[in-house]
Amino acid sequence: MDEPHSRRAFLGAVGAGIATGLAGCAAAPGGTEVGGRIETDGEPLSEAATAQFRGGLQRRGVYPDATVPTDPEVDWTLREVNTGDHTAAKASPVEVPGGDIVVPGDNGEIRRVTPTGEVVWRSSVDPTSRGIHGTPAVANGVVYIGAYDGALYAFDLETGERYWRSKLGDAIGSSPGYYDGTVYIAVEYHEPSGAMFAVDAVTGDVTWEDQRVTNHPHSTAAIDREAGRLVVGSNDGYCYAWSYPDLEYLWTFDTGEEIKGPIATADGSAVFGSWDRTIYRVALDDGTEEWSFETDDLVMSGPSIEVETDTVYVGSHDSNLYALGFEDGSERWSFDTGGSIIGCPTVTSEHALVGAYDDTCYAVEKDSGEAVWSVDGVGVVTCAPLVTDDAVYFTDRAAESYLDARQADDEEADPEESGGLYRIVDASA
Repeated sequence: MDEPHSRRAFLGAVGAGIATGLAGCAAAPGGTEVGGRIETDGEPLSEAATAQFRGGLQRRGVYPDATVPTDPEVDWTLREVNTGDHTAAKASPVEVPGGDIVVPGDNGEIRRVTPTGEVVWRSSVDPTSRGIHGTPAVANGVVYIGAYDGALYAFDLETGERYWRSKLGDAIGSSPGYYDGTVYIAVEYHEPSGAMFAVDAVTGDVTWEDQRVTNHPHSTAAIDREAGRLVVGSNDGYCYAWSYPDLEYLWTFDTGEEIKGPIATADGSAVFGSWDRTIYRVALDDGTEEWSFETDDLVMSGPSIEVETDTVYVGSHDSNLYALGFEDGSERWSFDTGGSIIGCPTVTSEHALVGAYDDTCYAVEKDSGEAVWSVDGVGVVTCAPLVTDDAVYFTDRAAESYLDARQADDEEADPEESGGLYRIVDASA
């Protein structure tokens, strides 16, 4: 990772008061300060984001009115999105008002693209070897994204101009969450350790943080307003919980192995996977286990919770997409993709979409667990597919041949084998 800094040095620099929150233009690790505030022209900030990872703060990944193409074909591909060799799940594209797509990449770039494939703007974060892995939150015409330089960024949705950069730690691999003028993000330090932050969406100032989290929290936090909880996982094997909105630390749940994927919540419970090869449902009020389901390999995929059908959809390194009963964790079916699943499924009215390490994005019938179609990329597919009114979008990583050529400084590296953004449409429409 880039720009090594000491968590302890950071704490010493800002003083003991930071554990309960701070205001103003805060000096972060490395002495970087947040930039200028976003001008709101006196307009009130929106309560909810217009787009964010997995469709909302509860990270359920379910879109009950969405449908997928019946006869899929690749409409176009935007190349050189994910060109790095880091194996963590990559960022997912999001749809913004008007139908354009915002897609970040592990090359450090973030782009706004029209449905016809035209790049409206292209911006970038500061230089960092692993770029961007998180999925943006979009609110009030601003795109919020974290990067592996440890900073949270705010970009203008219309122009791509950077508003501010708030340096919070050494790396950010998680996705931000926005609610009512505040951005929430898990941050990693080199020690290894980490923290949860709340950041003012207008100024980039830190308003709250908790440094209890240890060992690289790559997991994306969920906020369940009805249950009054904020929860996040970490590589130390714990799921951490705070009250919401007052953000008082409450409990941890220990799995014994890394929790790298996002947490999802519904009906007073959190569901998540662990590298102990298990999927858990845990009560949000006190952190007690409600059920667990063992797979045959690590679980990094984030679950989709469809409350209406009492179903949880989640993938595993064992190459299976599982449909489990939300109430009791019983297995309903499993679909073998032929490659590890580390990204999150996307659930529509009749299908679950998921990418895998066999370089393929699948559409699977929710009732039967059978694939109805698949579309190949050039590299592994680890994003959560995006479904819009007329298309499916997904990203893949660069092909191994491309990575090998780049590593050898081969000028013949084929751009067609670099990671891309794919737009899938219905050929029969």
